[in-house]
Amino acid sequence: MKYLIVGLGNIGAEYDDTRHNIGFEVIDHLAKKFEVKFKDDRLGYTANFKHKGRTFHLLKPTTFMNLSGKAVLYWIQKLNLKPENLLVIVDDLNLDLGKIRLRGKGKDGGHNGLKDINLKLSSQNYARLRFGIGNNFNKGRQVDFVLGKWEKKEVEQLPDLVERAMDGVLSFGTIGLGRSMSKING
Repeated sequence: MKYLIVGLGNIGAEYDDTRHNIGFEVIDHLAKKFEVKFKDDRLGYTANFKHKGRTFHLLKPTTFMNLSGKAVLYWIQKLNLKPENLLVIVDDLNLDLGKIRLRGKGKDGGHNGLKDINLKLSSQNYARLRFGIGNNFNKGRQVDFVLGKWEKKEVEQLPDLVERAMDGVLSFGTIGLGRSMSKING
């Protein structure tokens, strides 16, 4: 079995350590844990590793967040995968910091990266791991919040949260979506 694990984010140093790039952070930590290095590939940075008889293909799209669907579609086709073998890691304003939700399908929830993936795949039937970033911003300041750096108190919580997200990814690939949802969302 093989899986495509996509972390959403924006490329460029100005986006490092921002809430919107949490998908990249989780993917980076997976690569570090399994001691694999990313290579600059078509439409993204890619790496892969084996775990419990499964192959996990990691992707950090270089298309910028709002055009993520182009990279996802390309790699799904290149790897000859079905959408049920795709997991997208994404930031979510609708979840408090610390909440992680695994879902097997769904709408984009106003997230432009998911919106583009839904459009390019012509489907909403793929798994997504929603990583709560909270919504602690004043009216009209959503973009600044999402593209803003983590606050000190948030940074202190991130290692444990990223570890939980990584566990969710590995669980998705080894015990399946249904059991993983019970484990992660419970």
